[in-house]
Amino acid sequence: MKQKFKNSIQIVLVIIVAGLLLFLLFNKNKLNEFISAEMQKQATAADSLSVAQLITTQYNYSKNELDFDFTLLEFGSTGCTACKQMEPVLEEFRQLEKPKVNVVFLNIMHPENLPKMKYFGISAVPLQIVLDREGKEIYRHYGYISSADLLSKFAPKV
Repeated sequence: MKQKFKNSIQIVLVIIVAGLLLFLLFNKNKLNEFISAEMQKQATAADSLSVAQLITTQYNYSKNELDFDFTLLEFGSTGCTACKQMEPVLEEFRQLEKPKVNVVFLNIMHPENLPKMKYFGISAVPLQIVLDREGKEIYRHYGYISSADLLSKFAPKV
């Protein structure tokens, strides 16, 4: 009798865990958006101003007259498997002649990148953010993305 009860509890626990995993799988984008919004709330006014100024000075190519069409910000970590898979994709974008893309890798493990993480609401890595020529965010993607899929996000803007 005790063994039957123990087996029943184990089955119920497996069902609960499986249900929770399925819930998380189907709601990962909403969960990422929620965490992202919470991260952005943690940014202090000074951090937000500092990052906004950084974007204006470094990534607004209309103002600073640098010869880039877009900025590709890659938030990641050197110890992350999916981030390592993105390395050849990033290298491919560094080599593009049209559109000319400024590829910037921001390691989330470096404390100096924390204000940027809060400003952009980074909740998972790898995360790619594409900024247009004026430094405005036009695309965001969590996880691995192929170079062809990522390049298609630039196509209407080129």
